[in-house]
Amino acid sequence: MARNVADVSGAGDTVISTLTMALAAGATIREASMLANFAGGIVCGEVGIVPIDVNVLRETVLDSMNHPGDA
Repeated sequence: MARNVADVSGAGDTVISTLTMALAAGATIREASMLANFAGGIVCGEVGIVPIDVNVLRETVLDSMNHPGDA
């Protein structure tokens, strides 16, 4: 999904940590990659290095599922 990018600081760390967390929790590599991609996109929408909120991540994923043509 297209997003406005404010800052890419911390995006790589967010992707790696989300991917690792999802795999450790039992996700498939595809599921973990998709979740990590959403997380990286969220953090790029913020200025500076910021943590993402699990509720924001959940809502982003659910919104994508409800609007699949936007992805």
